[in-house]
Amino acid sequence: MDRLDLVQAFTAVAETGSFSAAAARLGLARALVSKRVAALEQRLGARLLARTTRRVGLTGEGDAFLPHARRILAEYQEAVDELARRRGEPQGRLKLAAPMSFAVRHLPAVLASFAERFPALRVELVLEDRFVDLVEDGFDLALRIGDLPDSSLIARLLAPIRLVPCAAPHYLARHGVPREPADLRHHRCLHYGYLSTGRRWHFERAGRRETVPVDDRFVANNGDFLAGAAEAGAGIVLSPTFIVGEALRAGRLVRVLEGWETRRFALYAVWPPADRPPARVRALVDFLLGRFGDPPYWDEGI
Repeated sequence: MDRLDLVQAFTAVAETGSFSAAAARLGLARALVSKRVAALEQRLGARLLARTTRRVGLTGEGDAFLPHARRILAEYQEAVDELARRRGEPQGRLKLAAPMSFAVRHLPAVLASFAERFPALRVELVLEDRFVDLVEDGFDLALRIGDLPDSSLIARLLAPIRLVPCAAPHYLARHGVPREPADLRHHRCLHYGYLSTGRRWHFERAGRRETVPVDDRFVANNGDFLAGAAEAGAGIVLSPTFIVGEALRAGRLVRVLEGWETRRFALYAVWPPADRPPARVRALVDFLLGRFGDPPYWDEGI
């Protein structure tokens, strides 16, 4: 077996702490990952992993070998990327994580065009609203919306994200139109469970700030579901325009609290630190920048 394959298998197990997780990361059978690690240990004449029925950990030799293994893989990938750069064509696998609602609505056409532009790249997309661990889970790149926590990850701003409060016309006809943020206390509010501000909606107008604790009887972890519930008349939703823009333009939803601005967020591309990002990562980030921007197309007409 190729020695790089053996090193890659060991590194994946060491970083995930599991043969099964390493197999999922590499897209291989668990038995093959185990076979490759055993082959590497035999070549080196040292036991690198301590295996128990519950977990896999590093031995002293494994702990000493891991940074060298990471450097070997990084230098190999850098060499591959350099050759790809000289040919002007990135290649290999690009593993990408993206928020579900945004990805379903806005990535199919973009990634189809990207795949046509770079046919030697194989894109593997994982839809996940929670922040994934890029290093542990083996991602090359992730798209994230919201506030970025302090970390060693490299980030690139792709587009602003606006949140707007809106509701169906028939809901407002029955329950009235809120004029001030405080009026939301008397309405059913549809709340996104992963919102970084918690169950409080923030508004600002002419330097005046208001924070409103919202009704928490209707909470979901998917923005498309909440937008659909709002169209059905379930209440008022605070939703990003990349989800509700089409419904607002068509009149199925109506914006409320005109003149009040909500907290601004942004769409970022983030990737693990490196002296130079891989060519495949640079290619996709540049491609996305060319498709989104400020203002993004989903804000047109609203």
